[in-house]
Amino acid sequence: MVKPINQNLRCNEQIRISPVRLIGENNEQIGILTNYEALKMAREAGLDLVEVAPNVRPPVCRLINYGRWKYNQKKNIKKHHELQLKEVRLRPKTDPHDREIKVKRAVKFLKQGHKVQFTMVFRGREQAHRDIGYNIFSEIVEEFGERVKVERSPGMEGRRMIMILAPVKGAFDEEETLVEAQAAELETPARL
Repeated sequence: MVKPINQNLRCNEQIRISPVRLIGENNEQIGILTNYEALKMAREAGLDLVEVAPNVRPPVCRLINYGRWKYNQKKNIKKHHELQLKEVRLRPKTDPHDREIKVKRAVKFLKQGHKVQFTMVFRGREQAHRDIGYNIFSEIVEEFGERVKVERSPGMEGRRMIMILAPVKGAFDEEETLVEAQAAELETPARL
């Protein structure tokens, strides 16, 4: 169907100007009719008379199911994926196993297409040992490898060290197909 310029179209009794140029439901030109005749044809067909071009003379009207048309217009509007910045907090004393769990959570965020901000909070004397934080962040970046790009390299902001990682397009999709293939191999019985 023809996509109109504005979404709030006049239909049925809202159309006051007579005569109108009428287009049928299969895009055929019916001709110039009075408002009353066009409305009568729409009712007989079980459709609505909708004004699609109000600025021309005579205005162009069309026979369509207006409710279905509006539904299809709303359905065709694609929802955009909003990029969000997800945060993973660490401490210099965080145990390696706990760090693995936090990195796995970051992988989930990156698979969804979000950026991940790693924040390391230093307390007291820990601030004198910033090199520990840089080493931990470099290990995390090495673990991800080519699947991420460092959008903001590790840097201090007060008592916090912050690093932002963004996913590389398609890097995590390949990983999912590899995991699915390995799972399929495990499910098939080995023949002797």
